[in-house]
Amino acid sequence: MIKLCAFADEYNNSLDEQIKGLKFNGIDYIEIRTVDGKNVADLTDNEVEIARDKLNKGGIKVWSIGSPLGKVDINCDFEEYKKKVERVCVIANMFNCKNIRMFSFFNSYDKKELVFKYLKEMVDIANKYGVDMCHENEKEIYGDTVDRVLEIKENVDGLKYIYDPANFVQCKQDADYAIEKLFDSILYFHIKDVISETDQLVPAGYGDGKIEKFISMINKDVTLTLEPHLAVFDAFAKIDNTQMKHKFNFEKNEDAFNFAVKSLKEILIKLGYREENNAFVK
Repeated sequence: MIKLCAFADEYNNSLDEQIKGLKFNGIDYIEIRTVDGKNVADLTDNEVEIARDKLNKGGIKVWSIGSPLGKVDINCDFEEYKKKVERVCVIANMFNCKNIRMFSFFNSYDKKELVFKYLKEMVDIANKYGVDMCHENEKEIYGDTVDRVLEIKENVDGLKYIYDPANFVQCKQDADYAIEKLFDSILYFHIKDVISETDQLVPAGYGDGKIEKFISMINKDVTLTLEPHLAVFDAFAKIDNTQMKHKFNFEKNEDAFNFAVKSLKEILIKLGYREENNAFVK
């Protein structure tokens, strides 16, 4: 069975609208990144409780905390930074959520031993709270290439992995090589696609991320999180200084999100899946 999840802040800034967008598209899970414009890692206990109640009322479960952990300079005061790591673990517990998306530090290519040390400490903190740290490959962090992700895997026990096909393509990684080397290690997948030659972000199946290929290889229960980036949205503008290039133009973020979902569902149906109770089964 394949469950669909999404970064619903790409649909709308408002959590109420995010819930509506998920329900409209038949998606029961959220990778929660921002709530009414505020990053999930910065929410107060009261704000988490309000958001949790809204999600519960809407029938939406939190699959993962879409945190920015590890998207920080390797030269940070890590002892101080661990307080933020711990806080995100508390937030995950409050959302009854097992997974925390995270990264492996900027300006760290020549400091891999320090990367491994910090990641191990983050995993240790997560273990205290019964949650998993899930590493996403991302531009300009240590784990941005396939081989460096494999290095992390060899050196950091207990870390889980997210596969983002577009991020690998943007780092000039061969999609077939990435799938071959990492597929069996992946906990869940981010669904984002990009055209290699132009760096334009496109719906699933329109780019070079070979999304159809890795979905065709799935032989167990897995979650696919839509993170399409088909339009500029508030959360991206606040945390990323890079420019997004697009091939498709949409009048509204909601339209872009809906089309992204439609494109993914078309791939699933093409591969022999059928939609049943907001999940895809064969």
